[in-house]
Amino acid sequence: MLEQGTISIHTENIFPIIKKSLYSDHQIFLRELVSNAVDAIQKLKMVSRAGEYAGNVDEPEIQIAIAKDQKTLSITDNGIGMTAEEVKKYITQVAFSSAEEFIQKYQGKADQPIIGHFGLGFYSSFMVAQKVEIDTLSYKEGAQAVHWTCDGSPEFTLEDSSRTTVGTTITLTLLPEEEEYLEPSRVKNLVKTYCDFMPVPIKLEGEVINQQKAAWRESANNLTPEDYLEFYRYLYPFQEEPLLWVHLNTDYPFIINGILYFPKMRPDVDVTKGQIKLFCNQVFVSDNCEEIIPQFLTPMRGVIDSTDIPLNVSRSALQGDRTVRKIGDYIAKKVGDRLKELYRDNREQYISAWKDLGTFVKFGVLNDEKFKKQVEDIIVFRSTAKLEEQAAATPAVEVQSQEGDVWQDVKPAATSGTPYTTLKEYLERNKERHENRVLYSTDEASQATYIELHKNQGLEVLFMDSFIDTHFINFLEREYNDVKFTRVDSDLDNTLLEQDKAGEIVDPTTNKTKSEIIKELFEKSLNKPKVNIRTEALKSDDPQGTPPAIVLLPEILRRLREMNAMMQQQNAEFPEDHILLVNTAHPLIQNLVNLNQGTIIQSDTQSPTNPLVNLICQHVYDLALMSQKGFDADGMKSFVERSNEVLTKLTQQANS
Repeated sequence: MLEQGTISIHTENIFPIIKKSLYSDHQIFLRELVSNAVDAIQKLKMVSRAGEYAGNVDEPEIQIAIAKDQKTLSITDNGIGMTAEEVKKYITQVAFSSAEEFIQKYQGKADQPIIGHFGLGFYSSFMVAQKVEIDTLSYKEGAQAVHWTCDGSPEFTLEDSSRTTVGTTITLTLLPEEEEYLEPSRVKNLVKTYCDFMPVPIKLEGEVINQQKAAWRESANNLTPEDYLEFYRYLYPFQEEPLLWVHLNTDYPFIINGILYFPKMRPDVDVTKGQIKLFCNQVFVSDNCEEIIPQFLTPMRGVIDSTDIPLNVSRSALQGDRTVRKIGDYIAKKVGDRLKELYRDNREQYISAWKDLGTFVKFGVLNDEKFKKQVEDIIVFRSTAKLEEQAAATPAVEVQSQEGDVWQDVKPAATSGTPYTTLKEYLERNKERHENRVLYSTDEASQATYIELHKNQGLEVLFMDSFIDTHFINFLEREYNDVKFTRVDSDLDNTLLEQDKAGEIVDPTTNKTKSEIIKELFEKSLNKPKVNIRTEALKSDDPQGTPPAIVLLPEILRRLREMNAMMQQQNAEFPEDHILLVNTAHPLIQNLVNLNQGTIIQSDTQSPTNPLVNLICQHVYDLALMSQKGFDADGMKSFVERSNEVLTKLTQQANS
């Protein structure tokens, strides 16, 4: 026996701390031991380049072996190995990181960075093992192999070994409650999770079980579009192809590599939960990058790898500091730069991706002043205008490389024809018709009648119908404080109305105009004092194609109602106070007036048409309400009943 001694520690009861407090998850012991093995292999390559080792370094590998009968799990590398003195220095002195000292000596000679920085990674093995053994032989000429043993107490033994190959084997005799790590499937899963992209083959039972190639560490020039897609499919199987992606690679003012993807937005995607994987020197650290990625880019996917991101000692959490904020700003800027370039150089592709990108961009504008300034001029809206045909593009790759921030686009565009416009373009195009006024729709289906009225008179409507647009309209009004935003169902532009009422004929029987008769008729039939009846003739070449009546909700009152509902976390109820605009030019309304005149003539007795007139007025009002989704359950029940009654009376009258 060479020596028997006591592990040098600076804190009493270090092993209970390691086992219970230092690491939040026991399974990361394998990540730490494999990381150490990769480090040992990289160190051997570095001393070989320095001319200090003449042996073979061209076939690096890590072997994982399981002996179920002995309850042991071992990790073997053909790396640099250790002498007895190095074992005492780097193993028996807890928290002394050999990586730090080694980097200082061989700085500039590594093709891959050294992973270890904490010096405590090896001791994570005691979370799962009742005994840990190290069998190692240093690369140094004439070195004696040594065997180190510790049972989880401060006591260790160090003796000569018969090992003849350079490298190290760590053998864990597992605790009874940790024997799950004797299952090959469990070990494979852990390697795939934490060590899949380590640059050394990891073997289990003779089979290589890790990918090794980290796409984000490759030069952008060495990757094809299919490489990027394959990497995305590997990270996120069974998902739709991404819209586009960005390859980040910079070493100043911090080191960061990564590939970030813009995914297709799906209703079941939780936009508050990030799916970007954080790596440190190709070692998986966390699925949680919220502290690094700006909040509005949280739905992005992909990988970020940086040695400059400060982690706690167990690598389980980020340590928030100025560097993290700078990295977040850098990522946001690169995303903004790319979007601007795409808008400028390939607007068709930009438009095709906007349905999904728009949510990212608008949320970023609302929450990040720097990002807002970058992209405020490239925010687009779908429009009813017959603009020059625009195109939609299939997914493309956008790669930002270290060599001069060169970007590359691939895949041809396909024609779409859906018109999109910026707000500035809209205002310029419509300044003669309605200067500094924006007509918009929030629901194309329910507001179709109103949209069609505007289109028929040549008025352009913008669609602001994403879930974020309610807030975004308020932002736009602050940015464009001289511009008025009016939803298509809040009021009607004078362009939509016939303005000449001077020639309206007065009925000699009632001494009232037709508009006055219609207004009184609806007021009496509806008997809803809070409903303001307006009579107007909607302008149209085909009156039958216009609605007989529409409901209008004044912009300010509607917004107040929606705001109150949001603050009270309730659905906004349809207000009793609203406007019913009756279209006096519609044939149905004219027929209704004629039908009502028969009722007046026979006023001495109950006219058979009187109930029908009232029912039709109610029905016209119901149809107008439907476009505003103004029915509750009772209202819908009443509508169905009235509809049946109207049809019954009409068929009776036709048969009489």
